[in-house]
Amino acid sequence: MTVGDGQARGRSGRSGDAAAAVPWRWRVAAALSWRFLLIVAALGVVFYLLGYLSAVTIPVGIALLVSALFAPLVHRLEKWHVPRALATLIAIVVGLIVVGGVLTLVITTVTASLPQLQEQVSASLSSINDWLQRGPLHLSPEQLQSFLNRTIGAINGNSAELASRALSTATTIGSILTQALLALFTLIFFLYSGPQVWAFVLRAFPREVRDQADVAGRRGFASLVSYVRATVAVACVDAVCIGVGIWIVGVPLAVPLAALIFIGAFVPIIGAVASGAIAVLIALVAKGFVAALVVLAILIAVMQLEGHVLQPFLLGRAVRLHPLAVVLAIAVGVEVSGITGALLAVPILAVIKSAIGSLLRDPDELDPHDVNALRPRNARPLPDQQAEAVAEPDVVPDEDAREP
Repeated sequence: MTVGDGQARGRSGRSGDAAAAVPWRWRVAAALSWRFLLIVAALGVVFYLLGYLSAVTIPVGIALLVSALFAPLVHRLEKWHVPRALATLIAIVVGLIVVGGVLTLVITTVTASLPQLQEQVSASLSSINDWLQRGPLHLSPEQLQSFLNRTIGAINGNSAELASRALSTATTIGSILTQALLALFTLIFFLYSGPQVWAFVLRAFPREVRDQADVAGRRGFASLVSYVRATVAVACVDAVCIGVGIWIVGVPLAVPLAALIFIGAFVPIIGAVASGAIAVLIALVAKGFVAALVVLAILIAVMQLEGHVLQPFLLGRAVRLHPLAVVLAIAVGVEVSGITGALLAVPILAVIKSAIGSLLRDPDELDPHDVNALRPRNARPLPDQQAEAVAEPDVVPDEDAREP
């Protein structure tokens, strides 16, 4: 071969196979980059559709969350030879009685405590007025009156805006009632014919991977059951401990505040802080600075108990989520759908974590019927369960380990 032939072949190689001239690491980085961008684009489309159809997706998500709470009750009643339709009706009625009882208790307590609260607020405002005049600020009565006049003027000047907000609030209430009815209707079908609905969803998967998808879905729902149980237990402990504490301090509206703390506990981190801040504010206005400090100390103590004892003990290893992942999930949920997004973000993350763990670690030949979606332990892949059984040989097998 002559030198001219080698040069011609070199020029041909350079011009004909440009990809071979790119370093291997750059090609790997480019391949990862476009795949990553494709995944981000797909997730963006999914989040956009979820936000665009929020009037439907939010009620369905809430119904799925509540069904994880009541599905074990329906299953237990069915094992006691109660017809499934009657078991579903009993679960729905129990839920409505609990919610209606809590709302009735809150409304009656607030109505009965309003006169006392008004007197305490008036006395506290007088004390604050005296402190502003005689304290370190040394404000004159004229300065205070000028501030009050500006505040009243700002409120009167924005009366049209307040009216439009009231109209918007009325429209929002109508939308909330419509979504609540949709969530109730969806919950009934989830409880009554959940297995049939899941079987229909599985038809969207190819037959070759249908069993793996079935196992992953069952593990995801098991993690949802575990999350809801633990959250309800933690919310009850928070509400009882803080409610009793603020009642001992003498803060008015202890029962409504306890109910608010119970509801807020369903939104991790943010809910407890927000509801606790309201309790501290009411204690400050009604009872003074010392009472507010005592209530704040009670809140901090209960939050420490929740973070270091209740959450690890109740959630266990079934739904182990890093605090950073929880905070980021809540931030994304708030950005997508406000408070409701914050409520649903963490359970969605728990379901995704369990499902992905199952797809990566469960054996392909695993029978889906060996995974009980109502048993929290089944939220973990099979290797983790086997390792736990070896580490804890005295664990008694659950009689419901296999679904009927």
